[in-house]
Amino acid sequence: MKKVLTVAIALVMAFILTACNGKSNDGYNASGNTGQTISGGETVSSQSNVRVKLTFNDAEIIVKLYDNPTSRDFLTLLPLTIKVEDYAGTEKISYLPKKLTTQEAPAGSDPAVGDFTYYSPWGNLAIFYKDFGYANGLIILGKIESGIEKLANIKGNTTVKMEKID
Repeated sequence: MKKVLTVAIALVMAFILTACNGKSNDGYNASGNTGQTISGGETVSSQSNVRVKLTFNDAEIIVKLYDNPTSRDFLTLLPLTIKVEDYAGTEKISYLPKKLTTQEAPAGSDPAVGDFTYYSPWGNLAIFYKDFGYANGLIILGKIESGIEKLANIKGNTTVKMEKID
């Protein structure tokens, strides 16, 4: 009987470890990554120094991208010119020319002011200028470093140029 119980416990532990696969419930796989944790649970590589400049109406916003598969896929689209519009008095959104990878992405995220995100169910960028609650399918790509105050002032549909900067 003890042998059966021991085997059963070993099988349950193996199943639990396989199911977890080194991932947190809502974050990217952090194996080998020694970065910090951000809202939504993603782990940020301390070696991620990629920045994107958003230019519109003689204003600039600088975003520091996090190192994750979705952010890297987004970078392949740059440079990019898009139209942004307000959504729910909380965020500016724009549809991308293609859907981005959701490989290793969390099930969802709880965005904060300044989060630069991708909403995978709709295939759009969402840039938050007000706080918002948890959303399934929301992947945080980066964080606004400067110019957040300019984001809320965008009125109507506005053309925004996005480009990678050094």
